[in-house]
Amino acid sequence: MFANLKYVSLGILVFQTTSLVLTMRYSRTLKEEGPRYLSSTAVVVAELLKIMACILLVYKDSSSLRALNRVLHDEILNKPMETLKLAIPSGIYTLQNNLLYVALSNLDAATYQVTYQLKILTTALFSVSMLSKKLGVYQWLSLVILMTGVAFVQWPSDSQLDSKELSAGSQFVGLMAVLTACFSSGFAGVYFEKILKETKQSVWIRNIQLGFFGSIFGLMGVYIYDGELVSKNGFFQGYNRLTWIVVVLQALGGLVIAAVIKYADNILKGFATSLSIILSTLISYFWLQDFVPTSVFFLGAILVITATFLYGYDPKPAGNPTKA
Repeated sequence: MFANLKYVSLGILVFQTTSLVLTMRYSRTLKEEGPRYLSSTAVVVAELLKIMACILLVYKDSSSLRALNRVLHDEILNKPMETLKLAIPSGIYTLQNNLLYVALSNLDAATYQVTYQLKILTTALFSVSMLSKKLGVYQWLSLVILMTGVAFVQWPSDSQLDSKELSAGSQFVGLMAVLTACFSSGFAGVYFEKILKETKQSVWIRNIQLGFFGSIFGLMGVYIYDGELVSKNGFFQGYNRLTWIVVVLQALGGLVIAAVIKYADNILKGFATSLSIILSTLISYFWLQDFVPTSVFFLGAILVITATFLYGYDPKPAGNPTKA
């Protein structure tokens, strides 16, 4: 039964990771009549959906509305300082979610998928500095391989120069967005981990707190950057079925991963990342037709996949031989 759950977890992780990237990329490059949906509003709606999902999960554990109300009151309203601690990672996550839309508006899904694995590097570095985590030789080696692989993936090729008209935006803007998202993801993830280790609140309560602040920061972003467009065409301008799929995938993605991660070890997560990169590459080439892989890209992707497995590798010390 447990073995089956592991493979189900693998399937869910691959589906969530790949489908979000591909649908987001497709939705940002699809040419339609009328205004395109605003990514800033999509981030806010995703946060609100995440709050609703987490409240339902807390209700499932509480078994009654009265118990749910008591849990929310005791864990959130009666602990304002604990709640305020989530404002910092929440603001960073909101920035990160907006950056991912910028990145996928300017980079093909395959290049984005490989480059975004740099979050392993940033997470490792922040873990060392903030959590005093010690990395082994294999992990430091994997980080060097990872950086080399991403450098190869970003290496400009003649085909990229010749097919500039196929790109929906600037590759440099997309690259800067991904790199900034990697740093924000690493810092916010480690900060959130530190908070979880210091308190006993459930991860669902913490996600409600994150979603609350995320909605506030997101609405501030909508007002500052897209306020004029919202007042002219409405908050849900350009929304269609594909947009709602992207929003739901973004809202529930982190929760799905949190729910299945207890069945997925590091090797399984490595498989999920590798399969997601391969699928994104194939679909970008055959379906979206916005990406032409090169030998340098394949070399870089192989190095990144290798680094992903190597970082999660945990060598077991050889057992002492039994004495006769």
